[in-house]
Amino acid sequence: MTNSSDETCDPSITSWVPSANTSDTDFPLQNLPLAVVRESPSGSPWRIGVAIGDRVLDLGGCAEDGLLPSLSHELRDAVTQPTLNDVMTFGSTHVGRLRQAVHALLRADAPRATQTSLARRLLDAESVVYALPAAVGNFTDFFSSAFHAANVARLRNPDATLPSNYPYAPLAYHARASSLVVSGTDIPRPRGPLRGSVAPTYQPTDRLDYEVELGLFVGKGSAFGVPVRIDEARAHLVGVCLLNDWSARDIQAFESQPLGPFLSKSFATTISPWVVTAQALEPFRVPVPPRAEDVAPPLAHLVDPEDQAHGAWAITLEVRLTTRTMREMYLAPFRLSQADARSLFWTPAQLVTHQTSNGCNLQPGDLLGTGTVSGPDRGSFGSLLEITRGGREPLTLPTGEQRRFLEDDDEVTLSAFCSAPGAARIGFGECRGRVVPART
Repeated sequence: MTNSSDETCDPSITSWVPSANTSDTDFPLQNLPLAVVRESPSGSPWRIGVAIGDRVLDLGGCAEDGLLPSLSHELRDAVTQPTLNDVMTFGSTHVGRLRQAVHALLRADAPRATQTSLARRLLDAESVVYALPAAVGNFTDFFSSAFHAANVARLRNPDATLPSNYPYAPLAYHARASSLVVSGTDIPRPRGPLRGSVAPTYQPTDRLDYEVELGLFVGKGSAFGVPVRIDEARAHLVGVCLLNDWSARDIQAFESQPLGPFLSKSFATTISPWVVTAQALEPFRVPVPPRAEDVAPPLAHLVDPEDQAHGAWAITLEVRLTTRTMREMYLAPFRLSQADARSLFWTPAQLVTHQTSNGCNLQPGDLLGTGTVSGPDRGSFGSLLEITRGGREPLTLPTGEQRRFLEDDDEVTLSAFCSAPGAARIGFGECRGRVVPART
C-alpha cells in the first residue's frame, strides 16, 4: 500500500490547454477528474467528461473518434456510457490507465494532429450541466472525525469524552442513496417530528445544518461473505468527491434514540460532480496522526503499518455561506471554516475493511461518506452545530446577520484542494446547495 505516483502527477508537465496551466485552477493536467455532463441547453445525451482547466473533454467522443487506442475495447466502451459505473467496475488500476491515456492527449507535447482532433471534443465548462457521477446503489455515512465526535458529545456534557466504542472500530449508519443530488440542486427545508413541551409536533425543521465530508467511491466490488483485508482495501476505492450531509438537528434529536438518524438525514445529500481519482491523490498521502497514549488501539483487522504510514490524505476542505442579503449587496461568500482531512481518526482503507468485515459486499459505484471533517478549533469545525455550540452562540456575518442554523435562501458551498511540496495543486470543484422553503 505504498504511494505509487506516476508521470501523470509530474508537476513539470504542462498542457496545451492554456487554462490548465494557471496557478489557481482546480483542474491542472495533474488532476483530470471524471464527471457526467451534457451541453446546455441542447438536451444532448449524458457523456463522461474529464476536467482540464476551464474546459471539459468529452471522453466518450474521444473513444468514438479512435483517440484512445491504448485502452481495451471493454474500457473504451465503458467511457461511452452515461454514468461512471462501468468505468468504476474496472477498478483503480484500469482507471489509472485511462488517466494515463488522457494525460498523453492533453500534455503540451502531444502531436499537433492530436490537438487538432481533440479541439471539437473540448467543451466550455460554463456551457455544461452535471448529473450524479454514478448510480449509487448503497451509501454508508461514517463518523470518522474524533474532533467532531468530541465536539458533539460536549454539547450535551462539557466533561464528555469520546464514546467508549469509538477507538476500536469505525461507526456508521446506512444512509439514503435515493436522495443523493448533484451540486447546484436546491434543498427544500424538510419536515419531521420535533420535540414539544407537551407532545411532539410535525413541522419544518428550525435547525437545518450542513456537514462537510468527503465521499469515497467504490470501484472494484467485493464478494458476498468475504471481508476485504486492510492491506487490500485501498485498491477498492476509485475516487473521491465532496459531500454535504444536510442535517435537521431538531428532527435528529427526536428520532436518534434508540436507532439513530432517519428523516433528519434522508431528505438530501449533495455531492460534487467531479470524482478526483485515487491516482491524482497519490502525492498527497500522509501519515495518520498518532493516537494519544490513553486512547485504545483499533481492533486487529484494522491494523496495517503501511496504512498508518501513508493512509491519510492531506485535503483542505472549506465551507462558505451566502445569504440573500449578501447576494443583494454583491458580497463574496463568507468562509465559515477550513479543516484538513489528514486529521480524520480513521483512514479510507479502514472504512472499506470495516464495512466488509461482516461479509457485506461492495458494488461498483457504492459511496462511503467520511462523516463530518472537523478540526480542533472553531475555525475548523465542519458544521453549524459545532460552530454555534448547538445554537447557543450565534455566528455574526459581515452583513450583521446572525445564524444559529441555516435559513431559507442560504447557500452553502463546499470546496477543497490538495497542495504539497513538489506537487501541483489540485482541486475538487464545488459542492453547492441553496435552501428553499418547505414544500407542502
